[in-house]
Amino acid sequence: MKFTRPSATIAAKWLLLLSLVMVPGVAWGQKNKSSGGGGGGSAPKAAPSAPHSSAPSGGGSHPGGGTTTASHTSGATTANHGGSGATTANHGSGATTANKGSGTTTANKGSGVTTANRGSTTTTANKGATTTTANKGATTTTANKGATTTTANKGATTTANKGATTTTANKGATTTSAKAGSTTTAGKGGAAAGGKAGGASKAAPTKTVTTKSGNTARVNASGHVTSIKTSKGATISHGPGGSRRVESRRADGGRLVNTGRHGGYGERGYRGRDGRRYMGRTYYRGGRYYAYGYRGYYYGGGYYYGYVAPYYYAPAFYGWAYNPWAAPVVYSWGWGAAPWYGYYGYYFNPYPAYATAALWMTDYVISQNLQAAYEAQASANANAAAAAQADAGAQQDAAQTSGGGAVVLTPEVKQAIADEVKAQLAAEQQAAAAPAPAAAPAPAAAQNSASDATPPEETPAALDPAHRTFIVSDVLNETGPDGQDCSLSAGDVVTRIEDTPDANKNVKVLVSASQKSDCASGSQVAVSVDDLQEMHNHFREQLDSGLKTLADNQGKNGLPSAPDTKTRANPDGQVKPDTSVKDQLEAQQSDADKAEADVQQQSSTSGASD
Repeated sequence: MKFTRPSATIAAKWLLLLSLVMVPGVAWGQKNKSSGGGGGGSAPKAAPSAPHSSAPSGGGSHPGGGTTTASHTSGATTANHGGSGATTANHGSGATTANKGSGTTTANKGSGVTTANRGSTTTTANKGATTTTANKGATTTTANKGATTTTANKGATTTANKGATTTTANKGATTTSAKAGSTTTAGKGGAAAGGKAGGASKAAPTKTVTTKSGNTARVNASGHVTSIKTSKGATISHGPGGSRRVESRRADGGRLVNTGRHGGYGERGYRGRDGRRYMGRTYYRGGRYYAYGYRGYYYGGGYYYGYVAPYYYAPAFYGWAYNPWAAPVVYSWGWGAAPWYGYYGYYFNPYPAYATAALWMTDYVISQNLQAAYEAQASANANAAAAAQADAGAQQDAAQTSGGGAVVLTPEVKQAIADEVKAQLAAEQQAAAAPAPAAAPAPAAAQNSASDATPPEETPAALDPAHRTFIVSDVLNETGPDGQDCSLSAGDVVTRIEDTPDANKNVKVLVSASQKSDCASGSQVAVSVDDLQEMHNHFREQLDSGLKTLADNQGKNGLPSAPDTKTRANPDGQVKPDTSVKDQLEAQQSDADKAEADVQQQSSTSGASD
């Protein structure tokens, strides 16, 4: 007992001494901190502390100049931590983590949890009893205003519809959600179409009309008939300028095709000297017949027919057309006064000079298709020529004023066509160098036999990975991304982006360049392999026609002189014209006219029906 009391007394004295020393020191430190310290500059502000559980926090301004109104009831709020912006925190029970980047966040105003976006965005969170996880990329998200749950995509764009509007969503990197009462239609490719707020603005899908006679037509939202399937099995396709294409299938697999009221072609199968299936095609145009041969390629359970050149030039001529000329050539086409040239002034400009025949032939092939398209419109609609003539001068003046400037058919697309030209020139040069086949009897009609029931498969040019760029040669009607029919006209350019056909023998293509009222450039549509093969065949026909024009004009009009221009016949490409085609085309036209009248009568009396 005697030892404990002195010890306690000594300890008490030491504690008293320490308190007398520390209190002034703490006071000095607090004063020095508030005045900026001994360094002369302001000390950096501390980062905001983490939110505490259920303790109301006071309002105040955070770094970046933003304004924060903190939680007004039980809950934790972490206000704006980024650039300038305003954060209105939670007004109900719950936890809100507000915007962490430059932007404006209106957080949850009801019971719920909202995690706003963590990028440089604007997020309006939900205003009802909902849970919304907004996107975590540099996007804009307007969340839903009803009792729903929305999880937005991470990196794409999510837009919620606030009214009875129509949104077309893309099946790619975009997700569009809509409030109840609106309509959302998914697109079929890379294109997406938006709608105007306050009503359903997306056009209704193309409808059908079936007549009592058995003709079935597709009618777009504007009431225009885009195509007809007749009771006799023919297909009628309408172009935007009034042009019409009629196609029928024959029993032997050949086709009868009207490309206008004054032209078309018919096909019949035959056996080639090599025992393969061939198709002979007879054209009738302007009162004249001419014919080509097409070799069969068995693929995917059926035949596709590829163009066979009727004759070949000497290999040196193909080399002259393939390789650069000694100097660029300025060539006068003589199109200045042609109505078609002015009409398509917005679409096509020829090269100012030609360093190779491949570039010359690129403009030749394009011009041939555009001339054919113009003539088809004028033939189908007497007013088309007058209307085209009326604005031809203005369009031509615009093209000349731009000095060959921007047009729809860009240099990149034309270069892709030129590459196809060069590939075909190389292939024909190789074929021309091969030994000529031996003579054989005239080809006989093709018949099915066990020997070719299941021949080895060969990839047709339409699906060859080496050929992806195609120039449309006839009017086609396809279904666009919005569900509406859209047309492709002669002279449009498409790029195949798929190599394997679907169950309907279609492949997807990108519209690389298109004319007014056709499927929009940049859109994706499905085209049949048959139609792509036809585009390639027509391209090959025009290529040979261009080579003949070059051979006939070499050394003239500024063109350099060419080597040997003599030709030798290719027996497999020699086809005798079928002179019955003219009458068959006229009968087909008559049937098509009756089907058109039947559909128009049905449409006018009962309207379109699903």
